[in-house]
Amino acid sequence: MEVISNSPTETEQLGADLAAQLSPGDIIAFTGDLGAGKTAFTRGLARGLGVQERVTSPTFTIVNEYEGGRLPLFHFDMYRLGSSDELFDIGWEDYLARGGVCAVEWSEIIDDALEGHVIRVDIRRGADDNQRLITITGGPDA
Repeated sequence: MEVISNSPTETEQLGADLAAQLSPGDIIAFTGDLGAGKTAFTRGLARGLGVQERVTSPTFTIVNEYEGGRLPLFHFDMYRLGSSDELFDIGWEDYLARGGVCAVEWSEIIDDALEGHVIRVDIRRGADDNQRLITITGGPDA
């Protein structure tokens, strides 16, 4: 599925719409440039799952956990990891076993470790500053 988003609000809504279709163990694997809208999409996922907490980028913590929604949301930022080997050092398998949704920014760094139901979300800049070209593959409608 390819979508054009014309604002961060539209990008968040797309995430909220996808969240309604997610199941325990789903992995959302994001790719896209810095500032493309991966965290905005994740804010929408959180809202769609019923998470009430403020969603922020986990750049310096590697993972932020959000509970209290229909499913737990584990928001990863792999930008600072060198390889998928480091992923297992932070407990990746434990997060997968907890029955939540893993939203993974910079997923290309750990692509060889992604297994199971992986939904790929690529976000690219469009014609103007707010426009984004969003491609979703591997989802429920794929």
